[in-house]
Amino acid sequence: MPKAKESSPVAMNRTAVERKSDRELVVTRTFDAPAHIVFEAWSKAELFQRWWVPKSAELSLLSCDMDVRTGGTYRLVFRHPMSDRPMAFFGTYREVIPNERIVWTNEESDEGAVTTVTFEENAGKTRVTFHELYPTEAALDEALAGSAEGLPEQFAQLDELLAGRS
Repeated sequence: MPKAKESSPVAMNRTAVERKSDRELVVTRTFDAPAHIVFEAWSKAELFQRWWVPKSAELSLLSCDMDVRTGGTYRLVFRHPMSDRPMAFFGTYREVIPNERIVWTNEESDEGAVTTVTFEENAGKTRVTFHELYPTEAALDEALAGSAEGLPEQFAQLDELLAGRS
């Protein structure tokens, strides 16, 4: 298969997942939408819940509560068909700069990452950088073996959602 040129739609929509260090994961993708529309998809619960769970995952998102502002909190509750107990993920928004940056904590365990998402607009397209810093190498290893492998699918679903909103 020929290598995609950097300016082609195929190259633009590729999700890059990279382990930057023993504790850091960085995921990037450029979306064909302005930053304010991409930011809305990350900050409005009714949009976020439409793309966050990979369709291939056997999870159901039972609830999605998000107060996306500095000092606000979030709580996502999932159900897996093989478990009768819901799983909750929650944390605090440390920094929110509309259309530019969201930083949140993952507080459901001592191994939770601090997640930073940045939105860089250029010519009506937005490059999203999703950066996670884990407290230990083992915590990142566990994330890479689990939830992090769904990120390219999640970003593809976000791309589909944005295509209908731009």
